[in-house]
Amino acid sequence: MLKAGIVGLPNVGKSTLFNAVTRSHKASAENYPFCTIEPNLGVVTVPEPRLEPVARIAKVTTLIPTTIEFVDIAGLVKGSSQGEGLGNKFLSHIREVDAIVQVVRCFEDPDIVHVTGGVDPVRDIGIVATELVLADLETVKKRQEKISKDVKRGDKHALLEADLLQKIGAHLNTGKPANTLAVPLAPEEKSIVRSFFLLTDKPTLFAANVKEGDLASADANPQVTAVREFARTHHACGTVVICAQLESDLADLSPEEGAAYLKELGAAESGLSVLIRSVYQLLGLRTFFTFNEKEVRAWTIHAGDTASRAAGAIHTDFERGFIKAETVNWEDLVKSGSVGHARETGRYRIEGRDYVVKDGDVLLFRFSV
Repeated sequence: MLKAGIVGLPNVGKSTLFNAVTRSHKASAENYPFCTIEPNLGVVTVPEPRLEPVARIAKVTTLIPTTIEFVDIAGLVKGSSQGEGLGNKFLSHIREVDAIVQVVRCFEDPDIVHVTGGVDPVRDIGIVATELVLADLETVKKRQEKISKDVKRGDKHALLEADLLQKIGAHLNTGKPANTLAVPLAPEEKSIVRSFFLLTDKPTLFAANVKEGDLASADANPQVTAVREFARTHHACGTVVICAQLESDLADLSPEEGAAYLKELGAAESGLSVLIRSVYQLLGLRTFFTFNEKEVRAWTIHAGDTASRAAGAIHTDFERGFIKAETVNWEDLVKSGSVGHARETGRYRIEGRDYVVKDGDVLLFRFSV
């Protein structure tokens, strides 16, 4: 299962957000730096509004969503790349996740300590980015040293690595993350770059953490605006607005109570739902559905996966003995009103093993083993 790591400076709301995302109180969320030392891991249900309408067509009441994992990682401070704070441990934990959610504090509160003395979200993003870039520069340097002998004797693969390392190193030296490298890379080059395990090459999303009273008017919040603009122009990534404390409180309420409270605040939906779905997309994941007489279920695949690979997500026997997949788009199925009518009107298709599954496909696999 792919993992998203929640990172940021100490006391910005990382552990509070983790508790909200996992609907638990696993992570300590005290008002002092480094209250989190070892990472906390939680399996998170991906909100899936398409399950219910598909279940009505399938005439079942059991809905099974898909999941991803979130990791709450210790706070970073300036100098982490040189071992300050929990630097080396922090960086090793980031290296193990597949995507980064950087929580940025966008609210004033004299009762919550800020490690730099005041709230400045763009500065905070810069601190984290600098430490990750410095760590990546060290990685590049060590890799260059490791392949130096192979480069001298003219090894083709080593020469290609050296060229890529030079390009990435020059880019990092400008203070920019590796995933914003403008030089187009061939598939083989992309594969080599992934093997470097660079921290700034991981897909990233920013979570602008606001106060409860500012949630409904977050678009007018100058700190949120600054984060969005900086994330877009300097990191080529998006921003989600959340109130970590509110989401943590909502985790203790029923869905109905939570929806009513959000309505009182003037919020259309939980920022947490938006965050989880955004991270799911960020990880390059897509969803297809299956149903039987008992349940309708969401399954996770990677973007670009074929029908046979999707079958393997259910069971390896399905992939090994794949024959065909009956396929219908979930909206077409719902519009049809029934499975029978969807088939009669030609909305169902027969697809082979190489069909690239689309997000929202409803699949019925035929196989033989």
